Amino acid sequence: MEFKEPKEIFDFSVKAPGFKEGQKLQINKEEYVCKNGIPRSIEMLSAAQKQTEETFGFKWKKRSTFDSKESLSKMRNWLIDKYGNSADFTWLESYQEKPILLDAGCGAGMSGLELFGPILSNIDYLGIDVSESVDTAKERFAERGHTAAFMQADVCNLPFPESSIDIIFSEGVLHHTDSTQHALFALAKLLRPGGRFLFYVYKLKGAVREFTDDYIRDKLQVMPPQEAWDAMEPLTKLGIALGELDIEIDIPQDIELLDIPAGKINVQRLFYWHVAKMFYSPELSFDAMNHINYDWYAPRNAHRQSVHDVRKWCAKAGMEIEREVVEDAGITVIARKE
Repeated sequence: MEFKEPKEIFDFSVKAPGFKEGQKLQINKEEYVCKNGIPRSIEMLSAAQKQTEETFGFKWKKRSTFDSKESLSKMRNWLIDKYGNSADFTWLESYQEKPILLDAGCGAGMSGLELFGPILSNIDYLGIDVSESVDTAKERFAERGHTAAFMQADVCNLPFPESSIDIIFSEGVLHHTDSTQHALFALAKLLRPGGRFLFYVYKLKGAVREFTDDYIRDKLQVMPPQEAWDAMEPLTKLGIALGELDIEIDIPQDIELLDIPAGKINVQRLFYWHVAKMFYSPELSFDAMNHINYDWYAPRNAHRQSVHDVRKWCAKAGMEIEREVVEDAGITVIARKE
């Protein structure tokens, strides 16, 4: 069985009996095999991407660490702050009746469900991830009664024709590939003219934080996922201890050598932004906070980029930035394909 367009994959997956276990299929001559009703690429990954696949496959199976009401509410509010409320995306009216939305790096569907939940009945959602997290995503969408299709594949090597997708969403994913720039270009070419690319990437931090991030990440690479998870726990406990102090200090002058600005700042946030990521939120459980720290440090591929580079890449890919939100943590963009 051969498919040409992403719409064909969606329609067959959700409107027909679906794929049979072990069924072989081709999508534009790329070979896939079906497992648990999901087409999965049989191509090999780079060593770095293989490690990323294992890391996130492990993380997203730990549903108790991210699937609480508190965690989902925090994620939903953060996404709306960055992208806006999907119910207010007036540009959706310019697309066909049910545009294809490709969630490139969907993970367990957390971001996709929280941002696009209000409009999922008006779009055809196709979630793709390099890891087996697609199984968790499929499960979570079904639990909420949403229609969606999924694939397991490398988002940098998707078998779809150019100009075949209306909307691409890639929340915190491009930087987990071998090259953020290459991933952006590979996905942007799949957009139709007038299509939108919504994405978030990590931003470069100050010198000490950048050094610490690379140092910890290198140490975790030799560990299996559970051992790496356990190794993060002392850092998470330190973040909690600092947060519970609830002490604010006043930095008297910009420390330009370390990119630390002057002004009042909570001690926990000072350590968080300028020494090491040790997330703290009193509303979340310990495991939920450890999940967030693990998410940052465990993947081998976790590139950081400048605002200048992101703008340059969008222009080179033929996209006009319509919305840009720059935070200490990262850069959020909604760009329109010209």
